[in-house]
Amino acid sequence: MNESSLKKSLSKINIGGLRWFDSIGSTNDEALAWATEGAKDLSIVVADEQTQGRGRLNRRWFTPKGSALAVSLILRPAAPLRPHLSRTVGLAALSIAESCLKLGLAPQIKWPNDILLNGKKTAGILVESVWSGEDVDSLVIGMGINVYKSSVPPAEFLQFPATSLEDALENEPKREEILLSILTAFIRWRERIGSDELIDAWEEALAFRGEQVEVKGGGEVPVIGRVDGLESDGSLRLKDLHDNSMIVRFGDVSLRPAA
Repeated sequence: MNESSLKKSLSKINIGGLRWFDSIGSTNDEALAWATEGAKDLSIVVADEQTQGRGRLNRRWFTPKGSALAVSLILRPAAPLRPHLSRTVGLAALSIAESCLKLGLAPQIKWPNDILLNGKKTAGILVESVWSGEDVDSLVIGMGINVYKSSVPPAEFLQFPATSLEDALENEPKREEILLSILTAFIRWRERIGSDELIDAWEEALAFRGEQVEVKGGGEVPVIGRVDGLESDGSLRLKDLHDNSMIVRFGDVSLRPAA
């Protein structure tokens, strides 16, 4: 993939603009700066290599040259989108999952922001905001997808098992085609962000349904329960030992073996 092949592939959809980098510190940092400069809606930043990529909680995202998709998408939310900004991470996760389905794979969404293949992390999402006073001016959606085997970090650096699309496919995937598929799905799902259909699809793809998990986040005592589904705002719904519902709005999910 290079700038020329990427532009050719993305000419099939209507994006706001494209910035390509052979190497960059962080596509999200570049997109945040571009957004403050007035980048158009659906502008994207793509890099062949990321040297300071990050995920949630400032965890490092490993992006060696020529191995992965490192993409940041700028959204300028119009009035219909604004009541549903909390669903943005699900919108992105569904778009990646749908592109995996089209490749014949069986993706699952590990709440709130990871895509799993065969129980291993293949993609992650980081949503950041640009504010204007008390209103969100724009959103930057960072997406990192492990495409080739070389994108998977060494085991000693992993906090969760990881894999790549190449590991799961018989044929070598093409990054520009995968990105086109993700963005096409994103544009379509964006029109339905306020619908029950989006929550239903997100819930259908949810990893660990019916299984006991532990949710850590915010320095609080971990929450333990069975994954039951999602609330309308995209929050995670668990069931405790007494079958009472518990709502989790922030945290990292990990499977907790039965006692």
